[in-house]
Amino acid sequence: MSITYDDFAKLDIRVAKIISTERIPGKTKIIKGVIDLGDQSRSLIIGGAQYFTPEELVGKTVIAITNLEPKTVGGVESNAMLLAADLNDKPYWLTVDSDVPTGTKIK
Repeated sequence: MSITYDDFAKLDIRVAKIISTERIPGKTKIIKGVIDLGDQSRSLIIGGAQYFTPEELVGKTVIAITNLEPKTVGGVESNAMLLAADLNDKPYWLTVDSDVPTGTKIK
């Protein structure tokens, strides 16, 4: 399925830094995280928790879609989505290869 450039342009994709994480009681595949977007922070759900500890993610620079509708998962409201390559259900977080300030728009 193809989308138009105008559809893609509606996505607000930004550089973010994971600033905190915590386990969600009773959940093994997701954790709660908070990302820094430069001018604000957002809480979100991070998948793939069976492959890493929450502490391993803190400080990582990631790419996030920031204008999706909020969604509640595991009792936690998620206000962004991290982009990742998916290999055998394991996420590999997309990032940038140099020091790009948090909040920088991806286009």
